[in-house]
Amino acid sequence: MTKDVIAAILERRSIRRFKAETIPKATIGRIIDAARWAPSAGNLQPWQFYVIYKEHKKQELASAASNQKFINEAPVVIVVCAQPDISGARYRERGRNLYAIQETAAAVQNILLAAYGYGLGTCWVGAFDETLVMETLGLPRGVLPVAIVPIGYAAEENHPPARRPVEEIVHVID
Repeated sequence: MTKDVIAAILERRSIRRFKAETIPKATIGRIIDAARWAPSAGNLQPWQFYVIYKEHKKQELASAASNQKFINEAPVVIVVCAQPDISGARYRERGRNLYAIQETAAAVQNILLAAYGYGLGTCWVGAFDETLVMETLGLPRGVLPVAIVPIGYAAEENHPPARRPVEEIVHVID
């Protein structure tokens, strides 16, 4: 059963402890499907998704991410990659340097929310050695890792982090 999108946005938390419980491949497929429906300039979809189940690959990714061990403890890890040249071909430097990253980030957010809707925990990991991740996955030229997303059933419950007050961040121009 999926949850309301506003509830998912407000309730989803970064999870760094996972149960050793298998996730159905069909569920991972639906999560990837949600990711590919993220918006993209010109509908170019400049992304690739690498779904990792192999233990040794997850361990290598954890090592590449400053030894964040929770990455290899998750049953599944998705590495979301951008293809800047796809966006750059139509939108030049702005497409290459901005759109491809924005669009890939939107796909990551879709993964986080879809996983939450299926009762799964995730964590958006951006701290990693890009070159090591590329080597670990054997990424082709022009495919750049943007995020590592471990996915699994949560073995912890996190509380909401503090947020800046609305008055501090919203500027209304009438």
